[in-house]
Amino acid sequence: MTVNINALTITTPVPASPTNPIALELNGAAAIAQYPSFVSVLSDGSVKLSAPTLGASSKSTHRTRCEWSESTNWTLASAANHWNRQQMTLTQVNSAQKVVIAQVHVRGDDSPPVKVFWNKGNITMGFRTTYNQTTPVNTTVLKGVPLGAKFTVSIHVTAKGLVTVAAVCNGASGSSGALLLDDTWDSRLFEFHGGVYNQIDYTDSTPAEDGSVCIISNLSLTHS
Repeated sequence: MTVNINALTITTPVPASPTNPIALELNGAAAIAQYPSFVSVLSDGSVKLSAPTLGASSKSTHRTRCEWSESTNWTLASAANHWNRQQMTLTQVNSAQKVVIAQVHVRGDDSPPVKVFWNKGNITMGFRTTYNQTTPVNTTVLKGVPLGAKFTVSIHVTAKGLVTVAAVCNGASGSSGALLLDDTWDSRLFEFHGGVYNQIDYTDSTPAEDGSVCIISNLSLTHS
């Protein structure tokens, strides 16, 4: 299936300008056209995202990403069901063996309610029940997801704040079960993210070849 990221926002490992080292954000169509070494459409219609560990990052971290995000925010109550369904393959992972592959992000804050990781061959997640909760609660969703294997990961959020993260790989499936966001999230603005976000800080000695690469073969974002 052809994956269309043209209208999504892509955060790249490229600096915004020669004088601004912060990671460049641009829409998917422009990213494909201007930075094919990091964002490209393959012959089968899938999308390849590459994030070297050594590159441009956000103001608050020394961690690079090549990550899509929704261009329009939503609230819990704006739809009965919010879905992020992503089928992907990790073809390379950074030397820490940990990368964020999907998120429910919240506008204006660095503590998202949901982060989903590929972590040393397992799919894990961090969940914050309360807005601005200091430490997320970590859960293993699915064990045994090897590098190079195609897998699906989905995040389902309801208007009532019920969150379920599920994953399937090689016929095995796992789920977080239903987790509940409390009412401190009710007025917040969210967007889904996905791709590769390295969970390792870069330094001056980081090898150029270190990084993470994924191929997204299906992507569905719905609010209904």
